[in-house]
Amino acid sequence: MALGPTFGGKIDGMKDKLVHGVRKALPARSVTKLEEGYRKARVRAVNARYGYPARGLKVIAVTGTNGKTTTINYINSILKAADYKTAMFSTALIEIAGQERANDLNRTVPLTNQLYEFFAEAKKAKVDYVVLEITSHALQQHKLDGVPIEAAIMTNLTQDHLDYHKTMENYAAAKAILFRNSPRYIVLNHDDKWFDYYDKFEAGEQKMTYGENEAAEAHITRTKLYKKGSEADVVFDHQTKLELATHLPGKFNISNMTAAATIAYLLGVSVDKIVEGVADLEAVPGRFEHVDVGDKGYEVVVDYAHTPDAIEKLLEAARSVTKNRVILVFGATGDRDKGKRPIMGEIAARLADRIVVTDEESYNEEPSGIRAAVIQGVESAGGSGKLTEIPDRREAIEKALSIATKGDMILITGMGHEQYRIINGKQIPWNDAAVVKELTS
Repeated sequence: MALGPTFGGKIDGMKDKLVHGVRKALPARSVTKLEEGYRKARVRAVNARYGYPARGLKVIAVTGTNGKTTTINYINSILKAADYKTAMFSTALIEIAGQERANDLNRTVPLTNQLYEFFAEAKKAKVDYVVLEITSHALQQHKLDGVPIEAAIMTNLTQDHLDYHKTMENYAAAKAILFRNSPRYIVLNHDDKWFDYYDKFEAGEQKMTYGENEAAEAHITRTKLYKKGSEADVVFDHQTKLELATHLPGKFNISNMTAAATIAYLLGVSVDKIVEGVADLEAVPGRFEHVDVGDKGYEVVVDYAHTPDAIEKLLEAARSVTKNRVILVFGATGDRDKGKRPIMGEIAARLADRIVVTDEESYNEEPSGIRAAVIQGVESAGGSGKLTEIPDRREAIEKALSIATKGDMILITGMGHEQYRIINGKQIPWNDAAVVKELTS
């Protein structure tokens, strides 16, 4: 399961040269059409190179702004509890027939050859289901062209990737590509603000909704939150009640858990196996991941949260289970949606007790400008008194650890499971959890 740069990677490398060579000579609209044609041709070529590996596979695809990774990990766990052989490609983990490894590609969108190599390996392993995390970028770039979708799940839609899509309407439309060809099953979040937009799409066989909304067919009727877990009662079709318990904390994870339980219910998985599969998932790397710091008296949590909605839900979850202060270490990514940076700062000022703004991944952007935009949001919301700016991420984490006292929770966000950072175009080995362990050992 190498998933490295092979034939498709060489094709990918041709794109920039091709487009760069004509960009100056052609109008922007022509370049867009050129790129569109190139992407379609590339997918067809790589698909053929690997022998059309997705044919015959039952693909469950999850899209949305937040919760994709956790949701497909829940689905994968439930299907394995039901004795199905699975393959899973998520931002955090890649697994084929029980062989799991960390996803160290540092890509939200896998290269086309990496995705189709994964399909080929899954087919060779004769898996029953493929569970796939799919982004708006991948959909708009035609990476799933020709891939039969058995089930499509939408978690939510909140602000992100506007650097790429420009407007929320364009972003929503890109996500909607997954539902256009009437997959056999569709699962939608009835609590999401964009629910009506996606509800217009018809499933080939059955569509089901989930959430706390009373109209949801998988209705969350009770929730209970703990420091290291959650519980929920979910009633399917007004008659089948499931009492679900998970190791993952936070109301947002109850939503992710319910999305996974809903598709499993549609696939005919027994109630007992759904309950078992949910309980079997002990953790997802970089998703409300507790870092063992011994008997320090405070807790440290690493999370991938990098959007306003994700930061808000994470902070709310932390406040609901923390006796003392919530200390937040965060920043924002370079070369991405700049409009969300001050919004995240405002949320931090409202919900965190202490804030340490630091560098995340600047890519090719000046880090000081990224921090300034975040700090602007903090200060505009009256959070200046709780703010510290420390550019060096290691020093920022060390500062948070030094001021933490008994009962505090430190949240370190933005990097999650990542194994390296991209700064000034260079990859630098990095993992937040590993840094915490080193500093507290």
